[in-house]
Amino acid sequence: MSPQSWIDLRQDASTGIETIRAHFTGHAYDPHWHDSYLVGYTEQGIQQFHCRREVQRSTPGKVFTLEPGEIHDGYAVAPEGFTYSMLYLDAQWMERELRAVFEDAPAHCQPGFAQTLREDPALISAIGSAYTVLQQPELRIVRQSALDALLAQLTAHLHWRAHHAFDPRLPLVAQRARDYLHDHLDHDIGLDDLAAISGVDRYRLTRAFKAAFGIAPHAYLVQMRLARARHLLARGATPADVAVALGFADQSHLGRWFRRAYGLTPAHYRKRCSNLPDA
Repeated sequence: MSPQSWIDLRQDASTGIETIRAHFTGHAYDPHWHDSYLVGYTEQGIQQFHCRREVQRSTPGKVFTLEPGEIHDGYAVAPEGFTYSMLYLDAQWMERELRAVFEDAPAHCQPGFAQTLREDPALISAIGSAYTVLQQPELRIVRQSALDALLAQLTAHLHWRAHHAFDPRLPLVAQRARDYLHDHLDHDIGLDDLAAISGVDRYRLTRAFKAAFGIAPHAYLVQMRLARARHLLARGATPADVAVALGFADQSHLGRWFRRAYGLTPAHYRKRCSNLPDA
């Protein structure tokens, strides 16, 4: 992260929602994903990132929305960089609250966003209000009202899609390998292991996996571990313990990957989200 870049991040204890406001110049972060819904807007500059196999350019006044698991990166295309505000909405919280709003929401479905970028001043205002109340001590009724207003604005951009054990659009070998990685994320997994359970050689597997998910199997495994690391750190686990639990070589190894993906250290993230001292 460049000396001109900065990140302010906190987590709301009652909802698990993370609030982040950040400024980046140059390279911001490597390709990664979150297991939360991301809802935010660009305040200043040009926020450029790859997502859904396209180059997205968010400018002031644009809202960006990403679903859990969507791979994206981030970088500034102008010397002055870019600034944005964003909410990480816990996926379980989001679905539970939306089902309360949509009484006729179809069963066995999950909410999704039809597009990544849009212009919606009312949604920007709702994001800003929710961000503000989550950043400071406030009456519970005020916080809930702000979040309800946010969900109300989001409904115009949401659709419901069916849960699938297997996605018919993706190669079966890639999905088998992905499921194996999910079930063994803390193991020392080799490509030969994935190839064996997928029924192809490792070269065909790697090509199919990259075509399906946009990154190689080893990068996917690292991103799963990082997503899990965020949860453990927010609950107060130390970076050293998290590194051991998730199969990283050591705390430094975890730290290098964490900074590349999120732009801050595991200790900084833990302190901001758990209110515990650095460890």
